[in-house]
Amino acid sequence: METASSENKSVEFMKTLPGDDVRQIMWRYSDRYDLQMVVQSARSVARGVVARLVADGARNTHDWTDSKSKLLDGFDQVGLTQLFMDPEDGGFIAGPKNLALALVAFELSWVDGGAATCSLASNLALSPIHEKGTPEQRHTYMSRCVPPLPGEERTIWRGAFALTEPLPYVGVDTGILSGKMRVVEWEEGKEPILHVEKRGRFITNMGFADFVTAAVDSDDDRIKGSAMVILEKDDPGTFDRGATTLKLVHQLSSTSDPILSLRVPASRIIGGYTVKDGVIIPNFSHGDVIESVFRRTRVPVAIMTSAKLMSAIEPVIRYQRTRFRGGSASTPGTPRYEQGLQQKDDAVQRLVDIWATAEAGTSFGFAAVRLLDEFDPVEREKDRILAERGISGGRAQMKLFKELEKGALEYLSLQQLPEGERDAARFQELAGDTLVQFLITDSLANIYCPATKLWNTGYGATMMREAVSLMGGYGITEDCPGFLCQKWSDAQLEATYEGPEAVQRRQISITMTNELFLAQFRIWITELRQLAAQRAGTGATILANAMELWLWTLGYLQKSRDADGKALYHPQRHGAVFPFVDSLCWLLASREQILDLLELAAKGPDNPVVAEGLEGFTNFFSDLCHLQAARAAGEVVRICSELVYGYQFVMESSDEETFRSLRNRVESSFAGSRLAKDRAAMAVSKVMIPEALDYP
Repeated sequence: METASSENKSVEFMKTLPGDDVRQIMWRYSDRYDLQMVVQSARSVARGVVARLVADGARNTHDWTDSKSKLLDGFDQVGLTQLFMDPEDGGFIAGPKNLALALVAFELSWVDGGAATCSLASNLALSPIHEKGTPEQRHTYMSRCVPPLPGEERTIWRGAFALTEPLPYVGVDTGILSGKMRVVEWEEGKEPILHVEKRGRFITNMGFADFVTAAVDSDDDRIKGSAMVILEKDDPGTFDRGATTLKLVHQLSSTSDPILSLRVPASRIIGGYTVKDGVIIPNFSHGDVIESVFRRTRVPVAIMTSAKLMSAIEPVIRYQRTRFRGGSASTPGTPRYEQGLQQKDDAVQRLVDIWATAEAGTSFGFAAVRLLDEFDPVEREKDRILAERGISGGRAQMKLFKELEKGALEYLSLQQLPEGERDAARFQELAGDTLVQFLITDSLANIYCPATKLWNTGYGATMMREAVSLMGGYGITEDCPGFLCQKWSDAQLEATYEGPEAVQRRQISITMTNELFLAQFRIWITELRQLAAQRAGTGATILANAMELWLWTLGYLQKSRDADGKALYHPQRHGAVFPFVDSLCWLLASREQILDLLELAAKGPDNPVVAEGLEGFTNFFSDLCHLQAARAAGEVVRICSELVYGYQFVMESSDEETFRSLRNRVESSFAGSRLAKDRAAMAVSKVMIPEALDYP
């Protein structure tokens, strides 16, 4: 059982809000000067151009205006536009860039989500080409989309990603396409010419796009299946940007419903094609492309919502402390003048809940993008190996991976043994096997990417409402400090980006039963118990117990049937499976929050700026981890209890006894979690903040 001192007088409190030096350690880029400069560049645009646009009312119009276009100039000037590109195409960061792009999204969303979307949407348009395009396609479009060098006579290109279709299909099923392609010209010995029809819905960047990467299906016996195709504004035919979408949110991004009817060469099919028996066969279906793209682009959107929550902390503290100033009963030096609403528990404790959620979501999101940075080179090497072996097609790959799964599980088992007890040769062999490492990393990416998108945006939007409510009537005004009401409404849209919540839950419900994921999940439980023994007060025991309860419940659901004899755990039984998915997300977010705390505690002493106030920061973040772990465990207990008991009238006594024992173990480990919340609230009431926000 974890405990920590409940006497506030013995606790070193956090003196100031966490700064860049603290965050660089927690989010693992303290050794990346290039990323530190990217953060500063994005921040200069966010708290300069973006903040002025919002303050001047640019969000009050749906149209893309000249003033809004200043965003694009700002992105170009500080290097954000070419961040996505590789050095050979005009970029400046080699290798994976998921963390870099997520940091930009975080900084821009700190001020306005629409501005972040405007930046990310350009990368989204290029992502299909970057991930699945031919070398020629990649070089052509990446190099066109970087700003011209001094003396270079050309105009920068910008793109849009057109996946969603007009109603009734929009946001429902990305497998349903009304966009079509057919062959209109195919002379002997020449490249086929296609006619592509696409009517898009809610397409970002269309107000200024020079090209569109569009998902279309075959409307011709001479073309097999679906594909993504590159359409340019000067192609023969109609490139109509369409009616402006009347959004209530994200007004600093350009969104419309385009009508595209164009003739293009077949070489515009992303990833290329082959011809067999007179039929054009795209090398990648549109589903292949978007699966690869969305895996990477969902996470920055998740981080956008967490950034909003984090940005709300300082404005709320300032509002609470100054609430009563100006009245006759509030004079300088009195508690009412200095503390305002923060004299009362409710104000600071609700703010602590918001802060804990923000920390968990941000930790979760940045863990996911770091995972993707590790995964990207492994996935590319996997693709090379499979091509070299002549293994193509889903079935052939699945058969191979099934055979390799045993080795991956063996690797995880050996990894947990002390070096002196493991078979060193076998361990090194498996560690060097790209396909084995791919399977292990892939099993995590398949969970983390949709899970961050689901939890950060879904629960994050709920907590943004809390942040607005803590500002009183000021919160729902246009000039509310920190633009909190706009951020709250923006968060509702972010929950639907790149697939609504049901899409994320559906993917997780399938992938969370992967044995490789569950093997790592069990390892995490062991590690959390070891952590709890070494560092009390982090909530690690609560989390480990809740994870054990979750794992047992999964096994129970998989083997059980309801009173009508129907299986409880079934892909189409959303009433049972989807809530269980949500409970997993709570656990994962809380775990990553604890890991960020440990990183700060381990590396903070080496940073002279951080070391001076390190104890105050680690105390505060430990308390946030503790109370968030208790909150996560409470959700797990509630959901598991509803599922275990809610579908049964009678349970086997052994199952019920086991479940009750596990549940009681979770609940008893809550000891001290409310004291942690009290300490965190006290810290919030004492922390120093700047005199004013650094943006309007």
